[in-house]
Amino acid sequence: QVQLVESGGGLVQAGGSLRLSCVASGLTFSMYNMGWFRQTPGKEREFVAAITWRGGGTLYADSVKGRFTISRDNTKNTMSLQMNSLNPEDTAVYYCAVMMKRTVVPGRQSYEYDYWGQGTQVTVSS
Repeated sequence: QVQLVESGGGLVQAGGSLRLSCVASGLTFSMYNMGWFRQTPGKEREFVAAITWRGGGTLYADSVKGRFTISRDNTKNTMSLQMNSLNPEDTAVYYCAVMMKRTVVPGRQSYEYDYWGQGTQVTVSS
């Protein structure tokens, strides 16, 4: 069965960095676009970044562009999100997700993704 497990969240001071990881199992990892989303209480799940199945194409939300970097290692079935210059507005539960539809460009909407991890909490203090 498809399983996605995030890790790497924690508490960090504003301006600091964190690296999130997502380990996938139960699928041929290299065949699917994947993405990161985040959500805070009372808000809709927000797109953060996405990456194509080859790893050669990436998308970023305007709010994180230039600060976050998404990557994947298909030999290890892992996807990562390097987060630099964090600010309190980045505080959220971060989820990794897989998009089963084989599109050239990854989706930016949560409904386009089919499987989700349990989430990892990121808290940025000022």
